[in-house]
Amino acid sequence: MAGVIIGVDEAGRGPLAGPVVAAAVLLCPDGITGLNDSKKLSEKRRIHLEAEIKAKCRWAIGIVDVAEIDRINIFQATMLAMTRAVAALGIEGDAEILIDGNMTPQGRVEAWRWPARAIVGGDALEPSISAASIIAKQARDAMMIEACATFPGYGFSRHKGYGTAEHMEALDRLGPCPLHRQSFAPVRAQLELGL
Repeated sequence: MAGVIIGVDEAGRGPLAGPVVAAAVLLCPDGITGLNDSKKLSEKRRIHLEAEIKAKCRWAIGIVDVAEIDRINIFQATMLAMTRAVAALGIEGDAEILIDGNMTPQGRVEAWRWPARAIVGGDALEPSISAASIIAKQARDAMMIEACATFPGYGFSRHKGYGTAEHMEALDRLGPCPLHRQSFAPVRAQLELGL
């Protein structure tokens, strides 16, 4: 496959709980209308676009769980999730990987083997990255909604693990659960208090 462009983005770098998820998308030849940074789209619009991307395009996700995040740090975990997503896509040959942000896994993850270019704000500028941002966010949101049933009381279905006032209050009241990133300062502080 010659000259293909694959967009990559991640979701879940900043939360206090849950995995980091990256997506890689090779857009269909006709493209997808209405793509944008997932954070700028309504949930209803994201759901519609997610279904269209999954039906028409090649896509894959890469996941790094909480234990791995704590072991290797969130930056390395993000680079690893991106590597896993691109590898899962199974594209070999002449492909260029466009990544949202200012860094790529090139030289940072041993398994990374594709030419890559980082684009700051790429999730709003490059359609393939926009598509990846939607797939990554929807996948991670679904995981956190599911986690809400396993770990009730934290409100994961609402804040998706981000450090909102509701989440911080639950963390104070209940202490960390297995989904919390122990290497993140607010969670570590609770552990040090013996909660």
